[in-house]
This record gives sequence, C-alpha cells and structure tokens, in this order.
Amino acid sequence: MTKKHQSLFLLLFFAVISFTVFQHVPAAQAREFKRPKAPDFTLVSIHGDTVRLSDFRGQVVILDFWATWCPPCKAEIPSFIEIYKTYRDQGVSIIGVALDKPEKVRQFYEDYQMNYPVVIGDRSLAARYGGIAGIPTTFVIDQEGRIYRKYVGYRPKQVFVNDIEHLLAEPQEKSSATQ
Repeated sequence: MTKKHQSLFLLLFFAVISFTVFQHVPAAQAREFKRPKAPDFTLVSIHGDTVRLSDFRGQVVILDFWATWCPPCKAEIPSFIEIYKTYRDQGVSIIGVALDKPEKVRQFYEDYQMNYPVVIGDRSLAARYGGIAGIPTTFVIDQEGRIYRKYVGYRPKQVFVNDIEHLLAEPQEKSSATQ
C-alpha cells in the first residue's frame, strides 16, 4: 500500500468512526460540546425581585446587557418588548442587565413601558460572561442553560426571532430538563 493509500485509508477510517460515534450521541449531549454553559447569577431586579438565571431553565432566554445612555440599546428595546409579548407563553424570557445607575434604569423602564425583568449588572457579572466590550451585548441561551449565540451591537428583531424559533423547534432530551 502506498503512502497516499495509507493516508486515504486512515482518513476514511476516522470519518467512519466519527460518524458512528456521533450517530449515537443524543442531540442534547452533542449540543453540550458546542455550547458553553451560561454562568448562573442571582441579582435583584429594579422592582426588588430576586432574579436567578437558573430559575429560567427549560426556557429560551434573551440576556441583554445594555445602558440607558446607549442609542443602539434604546433601539433594540421595543423589539424585545414585542418579542416578550409574542413568545413568553411559548417558553421564552428576556432579562435585561442594565449597566447603569438604578434610579436612571427605573425611570427608563417606566418611560419605555418595558415588560420583562431588568436587573442591575456589575463588572463581576460582565466578566463571567467573557467581558462586555460593547453594548448592547446580547446572549441567546437555550433551554438547557447554554449559550447559543452572542451578539455585540444592535441586531434587528428578526435575528432574535429566528434564534428563538430555531431553539423552540429543537428536540429536547427529557433527562437534560431535570439536571
């Protein structure tokens, strides 16, 4: 057998082995390898409620880091309000993480008639999410608590709708919902 044939044989062998292994890995386990776990947190909302990311397990979560002074953040918020109205009964939640002073956030929340929980974030939380280099920075988190997408900067509503619909359509493993 020539060296070229040996290389081709090894490549084919590993392709068959890989195919065989991944054919038997449940979808949720395969996603685990591709999607990092979202860091859990416990913060207080601007209304005084305790908000834990882990409480949203089993739901698709839009986690939006933003500030009241940020024009692209302001532009995204009406879309998040609409998305929450449309999808909350289908297992979708939105959590706003304001990187701003609480009193400014409370007034902004009222002025924009926001309908989803907003917490006050800090540098520690931002660091746990890999650092927030610019805002808005938005994470789409799947039902298993894993980061599906990260967006830095403004995104139109349809980007998030597409992600939500994709995640809602993914088959869920029964065992992963109880972990």
